[in-house]
Amino acid sequence: MNKILICAMLAASLSATGCGQENTNPKAEAPPLAQVEHEQDGGVVQEDHPERIALFTAVARNSWPELVVTGVVTPDISRNVPVVSLAAGRVVEIRARLGDTVQKGDVLLKVRSNDISAGYSDYRKAVADEKLTGTQFDRAKDLYSHSAISLNDLQVAQDAEEKVKVDVETAAEHLRLLGSDPDKPNSIVEIHAPVSGVITDQQVTDAASVQAFGTNPFTISDLSSVWVVCDVYENHLADVHIGDSAQIKLNAYPGRLIPGRISNIGAIMDPNLHTAKVRIEVANPGIMRVGMFATATFRSQKQETHTEVPSTTILHLHDVDWVFAITPDEKFQRVGIVTGANLSGDMQEIVSGIMPGAQVVRNALTFQNTAEQ
Repeated sequence: MNKILICAMLAASLSATGCGQENTNPKAEAPPLAQVEHEQDGGVVQEDHPERIALFTAVARNSWPELVVTGVVTPDISRNVPVVSLAAGRVVEIRARLGDTVQKGDVLLKVRSNDISAGYSDYRKAVADEKLTGTQFDRAKDLYSHSAISLNDLQVAQDAEEKVKVDVETAAEHLRLLGSDPDKPNSIVEIHAPVSGVITDQQVTDAASVQAFGTNPFTISDLSSVWVVCDVYENHLADVHIGDSAQIKLNAYPGRLIPGRISNIGAIMDPNLHTAKVRIEVANPGIMRVGMFATATFRSQKQETHTEVPSTTILHLHDVDWVFAITPDEKFQRVGIVTGANLSGDMQEIVSGIMPGAQVVRNALTFQNTAEQ
């Protein structure tokens, strides 16, 4: 019996010695690794030590909604002035060309016109008739003073003289309207610029014929203020309003922004593209040319509040942007978001998905890789 007790004590002693050797192993002394448990829906991740995960609290960002479209610089139609020739004839000289800048009163072209010759003929005949009737009226007054003619004959002579004076004035005004001086007979008429501006259309060449009140030889546009006409798709029209401000960026000057304002939204949709013409009035700083391509950014007058987070909190997966938001029970919910503009300081605007104040994982990619292990 004593031998059995001694053997049992020796076995217990050896067992205790073996346990002591196992406790000296460094790996056995290290704390267990964090265990990540996935919920059944695949969108929730549970971490044993959530306090070790770096979080970021989403902040609010006030902004105005923006819409970017393309457009073309065009003249302001109300500032287009046609150059009209009142005399028909053949062009003998052109002093201006398409694209030239002209001043009011400049001679644009000269036309040899039979209308001028006929006008001078009528004017000279009227002057001769006025001289004759004036002499006859003077004689009638002298005869009437000597009772040689009746009062009726004197009144007839006076009426004839007054009518001839009207004919002279009418013939002279006709010549002036045609652009000719009644006192300087000339078959060539000069066409002058009615306003200052840039010639944006030319429909005449050397030796071409010109019709009175026909096709306008030139069109002069005042380009101090121009239009930028844009195409806006049907589903974006609700975001565009008359009076909204716009920022214009020209392809030729990408580093310069020019302010403008929406003045008209077309009432007719393009049947093929389903777009409407939106007109922006812009004060031309001197660099905008007709036909230039431009990009217009519309900014709404109504302010909106969105969310702002670091770009590292966003995970792009399966063509969708996600963030990991912590839940009240300290789990991590993968939430789909819609991103907005890229902001300075490596920040990202979030239009929808999370609200300001939500706590999200600061490094979403690292967290996702850890969760997949």
